[in-house]
Amino acid sequence: MADRRSSPDGMPRAAPRSAAANHHHQFFVWREFLWGAVAGAFGEGMMHPVDTVKTRIQSQAILSGSQNQKSVLQMVRTVWSADGLRGFYRGIAPGVTGSIATGATYFGFIESTKKWIEESNPDLGGHWSHFFAGAFGDTLGSFVYVPCEVMKQRMQVQGTKSSWRSVVQKDRVTLKSNAPMYGYYNGMFQAAFSIWKEQGLRGLYAGYWSTLARDVPLAGLLVMFYEALKEMTEYGKQMWVSESNLHLSSSVEGFILGGLAGGFSAYLTTPLDVVKTRLQVQGSATRYNGWFDAIHTIWRVEGAKGMFRGSVPRITWYIPAAALMFMAVEFLRDNFNEELDNNNAQEVSTLSIDKTGSLPEVA
Repeated sequence: MADRRSSPDGMPRAAPRSAAANHHHQFFVWREFLWGAVAGAFGEGMMHPVDTVKTRIQSQAILSGSQNQKSVLQMVRTVWSADGLRGFYRGIAPGVTGSIATGATYFGFIESTKKWIEESNPDLGGHWSHFFAGAFGDTLGSFVYVPCEVMKQRMQVQGTKSSWRSVVQKDRVTLKSNAPMYGYYNGMFQAAFSIWKEQGLRGLYAGYWSTLARDVPLAGLLVMFYEALKEMTEYGKQMWVSESNLHLSSSVEGFILGGLAGGFSAYLTTPLDVVKTRLQVQGSATRYNGWFDAIHTIWRVEGAKGMFRGSVPRITWYIPAAALMFMAVEFLRDNFNEELDNNNAQEVSTLSIDKTGSLPEVA
C-alpha cells in the first residue's frame, strides 16, 4: 500500500521520497548506464588527438624496427606535417563507440555491483568494493570495447592514405614473415570487415587478454583512487573548512579528483598498455607470440624504458580524460537525477491521490 500522509489541508498524499527509495532498491540503476555512456564518449572525443600520439609512439618499434624513436613533440610534428589536423582524429569513430559501451557498463555496474559486494561480503567493503565494481563493469564493456580499440589503433597508426602508403614503401613495414602489415582502412565498418576477412574473430579480438590485463586493474584503481580521494576531501572539509563559505560543486570536485585518479592509474598500468598496443597493432604477420613473449622481448630489447614507452602522453591523456568523464557524470547526476526523482515522486503522489479519490465514501 502507498504511504499516505496528511497534508495541511487534510488531503492524503504519498511520501515524497518513495520514488527515490524505490530507485535505491533497484539492482540496475539505468540512469548510471546512460550517464556513463555520455561521459565516456565526451572524454574520448575531447582527448582522442593525445591518444593518437601515444599510440604512434608505442608502435614505432613495430613500424620502423628502430630503437632510436621519436619523442612526444617530435611525434606531434610528424603527424601534423604528414596528415595535418585530420591525422590526429583518425580512428575517432571506433574510439567513441568503444567508450560509449565501456562508460555505460563501467558506471552502471559500479553503482550496482559495489552495493551487492558490500551487502554480501562485508569484508570486501570500502575501497575493495570500489575496485572490484570498477573492474567488473569494465570487463563487461570489453566485449565491445576491444574490437573498437583494435580498429581505432590501426587507423591511428595509418594516418591518411597517402602517408600510410609512403610509410609502407619507404620503411618497408614488414615483420618476421615478410608479409605486408595490412591494407588501408577507409572507415570503421570497412576496417571491421577487412580485419574479419583476413583474420576472423581472432583479429578483431587481438590482444583481448592483454587488454583485460591492462583495463581491469586500471578500471579498479581508477574508481578506488577516486572514491578514496573523495573521502579524503570530505574529511578535509570537516576538519579545516567546515565553517568556511568555501564550496565546490560536485562537477568541479569530479574534475579535480577524477584527473588525479586518472593520472595515478595510468602511470601504474603503462607497461600493460605497451604490451596491449604492440599485440593489437602488429596484424597478421606476428612479431610477438602472445602476452608473455611480448613482455620478455620488450624487456630484453628495450629494457624498463621500453615498458614505460608512451607514459607521458598516456598520463597526459588520462588526467584530462578521467577529469572530464567524472565531471560529466557528476554534472548529469546533480542536474538530472534530482529532477527524475521529483518527477517520479509526483507521479506516485498523483496515482495515490487518484486511487484515494476513487474509493467509495463510508458513512
